[in-house]
Amino acid sequence: MRECLVRKSDVSSSTPIIAVTEATLPDVLAGLGSAAQAWSARNDFTGKAATVQVVPGADGTEAAVLFGVEVGGLSHPLALGGIVNQLPAGDYHLAEGFPDREQAALGFALSAYVFDRYRKNTGKTRRLALTDDVDLNRLAIILDGVGLARDLINTPANDMGPEELSQAVANLFKTHGGTGRIVIGEDLLEENFPMVHAVGRASSRAPRLADFNWGADDAPKVTLVGKGVIFDTGGLNLKPGSSMALMKKDMGGAANVLGLASMIMAAKLPVRLRVLIPCVENAVAGNAFRPGDILPSRKGLTVEIGNTDAEGRLVLADALALADEESPALVIDMATLTGAARVALGPDLPPFFTDDEALAEDIEVMAEAAADPLWRLPLWQPYMKYLDSKIADINHINTVGGGFAGSVTAALFLSRFVENAESWVHFDIFGWTPMEKPGKPVGGEAQGIRCLFDLISERFVGTQ
Repeated sequence: MRECLVRKSDVSSSTPIIAVTEATLPDVLAGLGSAAQAWSARNDFTGKAATVQVVPGADGTEAAVLFGVEVGGLSHPLALGGIVNQLPAGDYHLAEGFPDREQAALGFALSAYVFDRYRKNTGKTRRLALTDDVDLNRLAIILDGVGLARDLINTPANDMGPEELSQAVANLFKTHGGTGRIVIGEDLLEENFPMVHAVGRASSRAPRLADFNWGADDAPKVTLVGKGVIFDTGGLNLKPGSSMALMKKDMGGAANVLGLASMIMAAKLPVRLRVLIPCVENAVAGNAFRPGDILPSRKGLTVEIGNTDAEGRLVLADALALADEESPALVIDMATLTGAARVALGPDLPPFFTDDEALAEDIEVMAEAAADPLWRLPLWQPYMKYLDSKIADINHINTVGGGFAGSVTAALFLSRFVENAESWVHFDIFGWTPMEKPGKPVGGEAQGIRCLFDLISERFVGTQ
């Protein structure tokens, strides 16, 4: 994606993209000449918001791209991305009418993403030339992180197993000078990650826990935990085929965490970053864990299994318990955790949960500013009783509340494994764009990490 943004002080050799409204269109066309006026009239272009028209000059070549906006600016900060695939190949630049040129450029680049690992990209090359008033380096850092998350999610499980996902963590940290280790298979039991082992043991591909660090030891500790279920059959509570079709994206939490980690390290933010990714496949075999099993956990709590298709919170719980042991300043976990979150808020608006009011307010403000939508849901303590078990310390799903509040009770379960961190926030993301939107091609998606990059950048500035 970053390749479609180039730095040019002189943009005279590129085609201008001009933001117009229905009111300003006549004056803009008058300035472009009679050929542009005639072409626009022939195509009934009125300047309506979110419409686009390429108009010719007197010599028949492209004189400008007219992009309809609402009075006062873009209807959405990333709206420019909606026109990328409608443009001829070539170089373009932003002309007048774009109040936030960095966000407009970001929308353009995000929509230019193509996943071409398995087939040749035969699409047209469209580049946006940026002048010195746009921070191209920051945009590149963001685009690399988003691209990493999308690529990992889009890769199918035959090529993205527990080993490949854990190696992606190792490769990223090696690039930025970080260090870490990967705990594999039976060693998970030896090192007290019993729920990670239980969820992943039925697969022919051994479960793993990737644990990597970067940054100065005396910097504020920021720990990211991502659900790395590379494919979820549902286990013995087998999913129907229609529900299994997109389960390659069940490691979307891990992918998003790695995208965020990429941004943090590339920007050299003043934090001591730790990333924990449990990498497992929830498969079916004779040694699969079962409904009704009682599992030990790293935290010491015993967990009754209500449904093997709620495996993500189990592997997260062991990883969160490990994260919590060193009392970090901030713990962020991300997971494609519950269908209930999508029923409540749809695919484009991930909920987040925290009991830190100041953190919640910062997330809400920065999510809106970054056009990276998020919505807070409550850690409603009265629903904790829905997780009661008669024979274990806790059940991992709601067994007594009629199936209500699935995303809330999942977050409440996770909260039992975090008690020492100064702040903790849980994101229940979808990790997928089902319908193309400006800045969001269909496929694997980064959700919340642009907001979190801004949050961490601001929260920990000047801490060293």
